[in-house]
Amino acid sequence: MNDIDIVAADYRNPTHAAAVVFLLNDYASDPAGGGTPLSAEVRAGLPAALAARPQAFSVLAFDGEQPVGLVNCIEGFSTFACRPLVNVHDVTVRASHRGQRITQRMLAMVEEEARRRGACKLTLEVLQGNLPARRAYEREGFAGYQLDPAMGNAMFLQKKL
Repeated sequence: MNDIDIVAADYRNPTHAAAVVFLLNDYASDPAGGGTPLSAEVRAGLPAALAARPQAFSVLAFDGEQPVGLVNCIEGFSTFACRPLVNVHDVTVRASHRGQRITQRMLAMVEEEARRRGACKLTLEVLQGNLPARRAYEREGFAGYQLDPAMGNAMFLQKKL
């Protein structure tokens, strides 16, 4: 296994910006990411849009000069805890580098940043059928949640605008 460097992304660094776009487009193109590449508009504007949001941060994995892993995060707020939370929004590792625990190393850096921000928890969504990802997240301590067992598990819903 090659040495993989895990770094906090600097959206204004052209190498990091290109890596974020390349890896997110690779993920979006995969069935697990929806199967549709990012639009030209998104590819062109994403780094600047993320840089403009102090609540956003990303972690990158590089194998030498090659970007191989990405985690995008957005800070939110827990009203129940009156503290920030961090939503792990996108997680991807190139197929060529899966099985090397790169996700775990990137999530460790995410957790460090979340703790630095005073976050009470990390959240993420994962497709039910993505068993390798679910196992990876469970190994890192992620689990479904419920407030009251009688009410069942929380569900992730969306409404596109």
